[in-house]
Amino acid sequence: MIEKRNMAGNECSLLGFGCMRFPTKGGKIDEQKAAQMIDEAMKAGINYYDTAYFYHNGDSERFLGKVLPKYPRDSYYLTSKLPVGLLTSREHAQEVLSEQLERLNADYLDYYLLHAIGGKSFDEKVLGFDLISLCEEWKAQGKIRHFGFSFHDDFPAFERILRHYPWDCCQIQYNYLDTENQAGEKGLKLAGELGIPVIVMEPIRGGALVRFPEEIKNEFLAVNPRRNLANMALSWVGTHEEVKVILSGMSNLTQLRDNLKTFRHFTPLTDEEMAGVTRVVELIRARVRVPCTACRYCMPCPRGVDIPRAFHIDNEEAMHGHTQVYRAQYLRGKVESLASACVGCGVCKTKCPQHIDIPARLAEVKARFED
Repeated sequence: MIEKRNMAGNECSLLGFGCMRFPTKGGKIDEQKAAQMIDEAMKAGINYYDTAYFYHNGDSERFLGKVLPKYPRDSYYLTSKLPVGLLTSREHAQEVLSEQLERLNADYLDYYLLHAIGGKSFDEKVLGFDLISLCEEWKAQGKIRHFGFSFHDDFPAFERILRHYPWDCCQIQYNYLDTENQAGEKGLKLAGELGIPVIVMEPIRGGALVRFPEEIKNEFLAVNPRRNLANMALSWVGTHEEVKVILSGMSNLTQLRDNLKTFRHFTPLTDEEMAGVTRVVELIRARVRVPCTACRYCMPCPRGVDIPRAFHIDNEEAMHGHTQVYRAQYLRGKVESLASACVGCGVCKTKCPQHIDIPARLAEVKARFED
């Protein structure tokens, strides 16, 4: 069975099922394939399922509301998130939770996170609407069992938020390329010192940590030939004891089964392996152009530019080479979705958790693939 770790009194599977990237068909969740994945995950011992109000345009919660009730309620832990950026009032937050519970066909949530907060949204929405006391009320009413927050900002903001309240948990982006970004390693260690369990998102950086040229793959094989790239990335995160759940947004059975191999008999990295990863990271960082994780918080673009796609292809070309191949792939997109449609309005830039200067980077993509 999957390794379990204690999070706020619950024995949660170290591998959590991130419900943001279900397989799709015709732009909608392929419910047959996704249900097969949930069934196999449950049988394997994955008991932590993470969704949010916006995932799959709201269909992630609705889909889970169809498939999870067939399993005993005490056999899994269900997490969703309050869309703080969407809220207009404290009363609005109450309406949103009611809607989510209805979508999920659930009487309660095991974990409820204030979604994607940073310093500004914490001050304006969390403190402004007194959402913490509201979460305490929901907890007393049995609508939620535990609450915390997911985070996208810099370390000073993270430290301020983390010290503000004795949270039940927090969720951060963390992987071997993001030790100094956002909360980073300092945030992970601080949470450990304060006794606040950590849930990790983007452990494989949106899939980027399994796509490398042969020379990088060979460097990883030199660290340990028995670990593949996904195993190395996930095991690196799991080696940190502060981490209680590692979310993986799995899109097919192959990804699920590969992850199960890693977590059925989880083996932390040795000191030598950790040092080896650090050495390879220096080589990788020299290649990546844009630190985009395809979270899509920048979307939709007012002009129709598919920003995550543009950056994804640009980074793929940077890491893999084969410029002509990636240029052809890029140009297969709709004309209005290409970087040349950008007018530099900057709306996307204000929404980016990674603080990327998106208009400037899109200009570089245009020069590289269109000019």
